[in-house]
Amino acid sequence: MPERAIVSGYPVLDPRHPIGALGHLCALAVMAKAPKAGRVKTRLSPPLTLKQTAALNIEFLRDTTENLASIVGGAGLISYTPIGDEALFDGLLPETFALVPQRGDGFGERLLAAAEDILAIGYGAVCLIDSDSPTVPAEAYEQAVQALQAPGDRVMLGPSDDGGYYLIGLKQAHAAPFENITWSTSSVLEETLERCGTAGLEVVLLPTWYDVDDAATLDVLKLELLERRRPKFAAMQGYAAPRTRDLLQTMMAVATS
Repeated sequence: MPERAIVSGYPVLDPRHPIGALGHLCALAVMAKAPKAGRVKTRLSPPLTLKQTAALNIEFLRDTTENLASIVGGAGLISYTPIGDEALFDGLLPETFALVPQRGDGFGERLLAAAEDILAIGYGAVCLIDSDSPTVPAEAYEQAVQALQAPGDRVMLGPSDDGGYYLIGLKQAHAAPFENITWSTSSVLEETLERCGTAGLEVVLLPTWYDVDDAATLDVLKLELLERRRPKFAAMQGYAAPRTRDLLQTMMAVATS
């Protein structure tokens, strides 16, 4: 087996050293910053403190990766930044996970580079997944893996209710879905669909879900996890996200004490 660097508790994979026998697997890669206060989930402050946003980010990561670890035919990865902070993930991920460093400048460039690198490692397909949606139903991930394992080329998109997407899946590293996109706006999904259509790429849509990136969506998460109120747009029950739920309960208890 090709040499793999170990700079944390998880293997760090290098696209320059492909690994055999991975072609039957779909990489389920969470796009994540190393969890550090002041660098993650800062749009949630206020209402949360920066220390609380970092703690919430960690529980999002734990819940998302535990969910992904259960998906048959999938292989869990973290596509991370910055290089050098690998050890900050120690103890946060299932033991089957590995790390792949991000490269590139803009967001679209990083997404395309992540797809290129992960496919170069040897996986048969890749889903790039955001780190802000801890309650995405396992069924949505299962649908993505199954569709990408079927014959023929296609792009999977998991729409977010804010006009973006929580997942993009590919069998080939097509550049079109990442070019000329107005990132961090409500038109991301629409523009991505347009780019795929122009390039002649088949697109399959997954169930709509949501990102937790501001006070309003944090309230949606609280209602879902603490009061069991499914979001209005949701067609299925979300993942239980037990670590996130427990932290939210603790935060609310402290706030009212």
